[in-house]
Amino acid sequence: QVQLVESGGGLVQPGGSLTLSCTASISSFRTEVMGWYRQAPGKQRERVATITPLGSTYYADSVKGRFTISRDNTKSTMLLQMNALKPEDTAAYYCNKYRPGSYWGQGTQVTVSS
Repeated sequence: QVQLVESGGGLVQPGGSLTLSCTASISSFRTEVMGWYRQAPGKQRERVATITPLGSTYYADSVKGRFTISRDNTKSTMLLQMNALKPEDTAAYYCNKYRPGSYWGQGTQVTVSS
């Protein structure tokens, strides 16, 4: 059974940094392409970062150069280091498989505001 727990969100000023954590109870974690997603109010959920089992990474243009995704296959965890945050980064952030099923964790809220 899949379980995903995100943490680390909060309120931060523009230009600030946050690091999000994800603990994934997925038996196949070490072979899964994983991603971080976000959903802002009134908008569709979008994938912002992807990481392959061997650590290759891909980023949405909106976060490229500011966000860094990483994973630890031995602990089934992921991180999303977010720097130079902008108000438009405000959203609920989720971790999930690259091709997620119907299950989503509770997410963690990131609010970028002065």
